[in-house]
Amino acid sequence: MSRLGRLRTAMQAHDIDAVVLVPGSNLRYVSGLGFSTKLRISMLVVPRAGTPVMVLPTMEVPRARQSALFPIDVYGWDDDTGPMPLLNQIISEMGLSTTSMGLSDLKIAVEHSVMRVFELRALERTTEAQICDADAVLAHLRMHKDADELAAMQRAITVAEESLAETIAAIRPGMTELHVAALWEQAIRARGSVPSFDIAVGSGPHGASPHHTNGDRPLQSGDLVVIDGGAIVDGYVSDITRTIGVGTLSDTAKHVYATVLAANEAGRVAAAQPDATGDSVDRAARAVIVAAGFGKYFIHRTGHGLGIDVHEPPFMVGGDTNRINEGMTFTVEPGIYLPGEFGVRIEDMMVRTADGATTMTAFPRALTIVE
Repeated sequence: MSRLGRLRTAMQAHDIDAVVLVPGSNLRYVSGLGFSTKLRISMLVVPRAGTPVMVLPTMEVPRARQSALFPIDVYGWDDDTGPMPLLNQIISEMGLSTTSMGLSDLKIAVEHSVMRVFELRALERTTEAQICDADAVLAHLRMHKDADELAAMQRAITVAEESLAETIAAIRPGMTELHVAALWEQAIRARGSVPSFDIAVGSGPHGASPHHTNGDRPLQSGDLVVIDGGAIVDGYVSDITRTIGVGTLSDTAKHVYATVLAANEAGRVAAAQPDATGDSVDRAARAVIVAAGFGKYFIHRTGHGLGIDVHEPPFMVGGDTNRINEGMTFTVEPGIYLPGEFGVRIEDMMVRTADGATTMTAFPRALTIVE
């Protein structure tokens, strides 16, 4: 079944009359249309039946007509008149205003975590229908990757791993965090890709901040260096973290690294169990770290889903008892962060399969030390 068909099946199940998508990942996933988010209103209105309608600036009309994955009616608005007259007309003609249906019978779903206030207010001016949240419906569709999506993600992993290997081979004491990040980005771009997010390099005490902003601190002997990045291929991302050592490491540093490595393994094993959930994966990885006495220094969830976006459902977090089903892709990335000293994180990508789960990333996890 096509993505549009799957969306409409979900709309039927949830008694949704229309879904309104704005530029972003969900619009690209459902329709194939990719537009930059600007201060001009662009909306795809998908009714439960009938032809979807795109309302957008006139300058974008040709691209929308050429790129959509399925037939849509495209209408452009000009800056002199603005979008409201056209949006009012379209919503009315599609039977989505209260002039054609009773207020209690009409439900329009929007992206609560994506749609901006001015877009929501514009839609509200066209109808008094119930506005509900489409995020859960859309997330459910996107969590189950098909063969093409998984192949794209595997290609993105290949780019990330090859370029990371090239980068680590070039790292030397005295290089700054910014220099290391630039090396990895250059290696990714040399392979015809772009980073899936801003590459993060945290050296020494900076590694104790999971989302450290790269700086000009030079790498020095005794450091553990957390390196986190990925690549985008055909619209899908990869995400991998490795921690390397510089020069002579302390016994504590080696012990913490071994603990995180064991937690990573425990999380990946848990993900392959028949009834695996985000909660069970998180508990398995966290138990290793707690047993080693570092529980209070594991300060984030164990992992997150990914695909078109770097962070999307499902999440490997305590309390999430939803089963991890076939086709779901996610990370396992436990970490220990000792304030003022160092941090360690080891992150791998996984996919749930019919037989359990497979680790998609293959980059070595043994501690690498550069001199």
